[in-house]
Amino acid sequence: MIRPASLVIAIVATQLICLPVSAQVSKEVLDSISTPNEVETSIGTLKFLDGAPYPETADRIYDYLDTMRGVDAFLKGMPGASLQGLIHGAHSQGAAEAHQVIYFDKLMDSQSLYLTGNTSTMYVLPNLDLKRDGPTVMEAPAGMLGAFNDAWFRYVQDIGPAGPDKGKGGKYLVLPPGYEGEVPEGYFVVRPRTYDVWVFMRASIANGLEAAEKNVKENLRLYPLASKDNPPAMEFIGVSGNAFNTIHANDYNFYEHLNEVIQKEPLDMLDPETRGLFASIGMEKGKPFAPDARMKKILTDAIAIANAAARSIVWYPRVDGTMKGIEVYPDTHSAWMMGWVDKNVFFNGKDGQTMNSDARVTFHYPYTAVTPAMAVSVPGIGSDYGMAYVDSRKQPLDGSKTYKVHIPPNPPAKDFWALTMYDNQTRSQLQTVQRFPTVGSQTEGLRQNADGSYDIYFGPKPPQGYENNWLATVPGKGWFVALRMYGPLEPWIDKTWRPSEIELVE
Repeated sequence: MIRPASLVIAIVATQLICLPVSAQVSKEVLDSISTPNEVETSIGTLKFLDGAPYPETADRIYDYLDTMRGVDAFLKGMPGASLQGLIHGAHSQGAAEAHQVIYFDKLMDSQSLYLTGNTSTMYVLPNLDLKRDGPTVMEAPAGMLGAFNDAWFRYVQDIGPAGPDKGKGGKYLVLPPGYEGEVPEGYFVVRPRTYDVWVFMRASIANGLEAAEKNVKENLRLYPLASKDNPPAMEFIGVSGNAFNTIHANDYNFYEHLNEVIQKEPLDMLDPETRGLFASIGMEKGKPFAPDARMKKILTDAIAIANAAARSIVWYPRVDGTMKGIEVYPDTHSAWMMGWVDKNVFFNGKDGQTMNSDARVTFHYPYTAVTPAMAVSVPGIGSDYGMAYVDSRKQPLDGSKTYKVHIPPNPPAKDFWALTMYDNQTRSQLQTVQRFPTVGSQTEGLRQNADGSYDIYFGPKPPQGYENNWLATVPGKGWFVALRMYGPLEPWIDKTWRPSEIELVE
């Protein structure tokens, strides 16, 4: 039987009247969920009318939200902007097509701005544009070490001993995102999630620069798959000694460069949450990035804060909190740090699921080139290193002062060890009177102590008798240093051998 609506309402009302009256919510609870009419905060006094914000409060909050989002966009967008900077740098040297490749024919010196590049191996740096060229072939020479990284600086595939060619060289076929065409046989297939792909390779110079260069020029080939029957002639562009930049901006231009990546690459290059962050500051695929005067002012402020945040995370990582796992010698809270927190190149924590955003910043702000092979310590294979950004007192390293590091006897490197200095500002090799700001076991005339140890000095002038054990600093400029072990041995890996801290001499 269907009851009239009025009868239903009467029945429900009667039932409600019969329910017991609940106790009144306590004042303590009400206070905890209520907003006072005035709230003092770090961004000023926020004013409300019984919980409703006044317009000026809402305006202040939106300014703050946009600033926070601008800061977060820098910290999260750094990998993409950094790789874009590397590609722009290669283009500035005439390497815009796949078959045009820059390489450091006489090694990398301090003239070229590359994040913490070394002076000891020959870099070979192709860059691919799969949106323009479609499937692209790279014939890799034997004996190369390297990897493919996508436009968001994510690891895609190794080249060399850790890759499918096992160090013997071979043909790699790099396919564009979403490629569904036929895949020919005879290739190591690489499937990046982006159109832009940066390839970094290091050629050993154990047999000399000429031999390394000959191997690269005779065996490295890059061309669109569609041109495999008649590939364009390779152009190898030697850039040693050239002054050019590959580093992302630390001012408002950062957002412009980041937008280039967003506009070119597929929508699913990023997860929805990160895309939403960028959209919240006006950066959205398929739409112009055109902030008004208010937003541009806010983003200019945000980038200054974000840059300071990145530098703070790198120079003073919170080793007792989110950054635990970055110290080389955690037992003594040494100043020596690793590039990778817990040697994890994916920054996804020990559980493999939880992103450590500070760890990502710690790597991408001062370093480049992502591959698990660089974070695995195998005795006698590859290289491993520690970074020192501060002295033993945890103070920044000052170019007007003199410092010393003690290298104990028998440095555990099968091949060689080296200390290289970098500029705080550019995170590139420090430009001094020394073209190659490196000293180590390959340095001619390196002075050894009676017990087999070494004392290395950093300062504006060399201490008398230690001219070959000296790295020049520049008054008015800060610096940091990398200690690299090429072919690290067990005492380095198990930490039974360790250098001193960087000690202030005067």
